[in-house]
Amino acid sequence: MSKIVDTFRNIFKIHELRQRILYTLGLLLVVRLGAHITIPGVDTALLAESMKNQSSDNLFGLYDLFVGGAFHNAAIFALGIMPYISASIILQLGGAVVPYLQKLQQEGEEGRKKITQWTRYGTVFISAMQAWGVTIRLNNLNVQGMSIIPSSVHGFSFIVSTIIILTAGTVFMMWLGEQITDKGLGNGISLIIFIGIIDRFPYALLDEVRLISSGARSIVVEIIIFAFMALIIAGVVLVTQGTRRIPVQYAKRVVGRKVYGGVTQYIPLRVNTAGVMPIIFAQSIMFIPNTVLAFFPNNEFLQGVSGYFVHTSATYSIIYALIIVFFTYFYTAIAFNPKDVADNMKKQGGFIPGIRPGKQTSDFIDNILTKITLPGSVFLAIIAILPAFVSNFGISGQFASFFGGTSLLIVVGVALDTLQQIESHLIMRHYDGFMKSGKIKGRR
Repeated sequence: MSKIVDTFRNIFKIHELRQRILYTLGLLLVVRLGAHITIPGVDTALLAESMKNQSSDNLFGLYDLFVGGAFHNAAIFALGIMPYISASIILQLGGAVVPYLQKLQQEGEEGRKKITQWTRYGTVFISAMQAWGVTIRLNNLNVQGMSIIPSSVHGFSFIVSTIIILTAGTVFMMWLGEQITDKGLGNGISLIIFIGIIDRFPYALLDEVRLISSGARSIVVEIIIFAFMALIIAGVVLVTQGTRRIPVQYAKRVVGRKVYGGVTQYIPLRVNTAGVMPIIFAQSIMFIPNTVLAFFPNNEFLQGVSGYFVHTSATYSIIYALIIVFFTYFYTAIAFNPKDVADNMKKQGGFIPGIRPGKQTSDFIDNILTKITLPGSVFLAIIAILPAFVSNFGISGQFASFFGGTSLLIVVGVALDTLQQIESHLIMRHYDGFMKSGKIKGRR
């Protein structure tokens, strides 16, 4: 404990690191303030009343998770940073099938700048389309026949102004994320999502305190729950950090009077190469049926079908887990190309001991990646369905979400990345880091 205290004291001794941390915290505070400023023209009292009956088990609930409740509040940051994430994913997936995008990805810094520019254009377009959808939703919300949009502002002017405000809010958040990445600490986009998820944790803790104070749950049971939660977090950290290292030998080359190569390096293949993306994709797909079926509240057959897609049902969990396993392999295949790795090794004179360069190397790497991805995908599936499992034992839905799923994976991953950067700053200036070995590793 004293070592951790000393480490935190050392963090604030370093002027640059202290400035980066304060700068990051300041911008994240702006993000959270924007999540509570309601769009002009919306009746906040009626909005709060209408949201009491809204279910979170749909696409809107998933979206609200990533934007830290801003969508629920109809705030100026209601779209969050998700349009930027969507544009990035579209271009990344496009790189696997569109030759021109593949070429840009291989052009180094210039290609990266071009893709970044296209991502920004895509963000504006997606934001405008989603903002239009938000205006339609707000116009349809009412309480006892009273619209949350007063008649004095209802109409074309409200639609246009809301689209401009929400799009500008997303672009501003994108800029804040880039500023955090450049001048702050950690990945700005990831931290914006991270702070939105963490914002719900104090409220979840208050729910647990109320249960204890009312006598509905004993302190012993609560300690067991937190111990189980700590065990799950440790498992997530272990799998997130887990790698299979493949040794690569480089032949010696003599250039002038210098000798290059002759060393052994390693290719780290991650157990969870796909990260949190499979759960996000699978969750989006699983929420579609209930979102569509919600438009037919009077049809008994369709409402019966919707029961199979409630997140606490066994059918939902089985289908959800299978989709996650599929998307884990799918996204890993897109994110990591064994053929490119084998070609680069061959160009640099590297080889895996006992394996011939070229296609055999590519097949060898692909075979290992396929094998280690299986336990990673199964673990992701288990983590994804854990919140639904623990909620059956009387744990509130808000607190149960931190036992697994998207929330936990994002929080752990971003925390590891940020700690790794802090660790690098400390070690570079000859201070001890958080770990005795000084080897906290981020997701990258």
